[in-house]
Amino acid sequence: MDNNPNQPYKVVIYNQTYSLRSDHDHQYIQDLAEYVDRRMNEIARATMTVDSLRVAILAALQIADELFQSRKDLSATEEEIAERSTKYAELLDQFLRADSIERGK
Repeated sequence: MDNNPNQPYKVVIYNQTYSLRSDHDHQYIQDLAEYVDRRMNEIARATMTVDSLRVAILAALQIADELFQSRKDLSATEEEIAERSTKYAELLDQFLRADSIERGK
């Protein structure tokens, strides 16, 4: 399907149909809607809540928590990569200096 922002996409979230417009691919929008729908249904079952607004807010909080945790994990991974890169660059410099000293003898 075309990525035309004027093309409306219909998605169903928590038994409600929404018409959305997006620059994103239709399948991507559908995947997002299915994820939100799944999370809302899980929360509704777990909390025995029927109020759709309450379920939506709880789902939004859980999805936001997932996002924040993913960002935190990504940041920790980036820091670890930077530390290892620095360490390996220093080791390589030491090796190259030692090698140039050996060649100079």
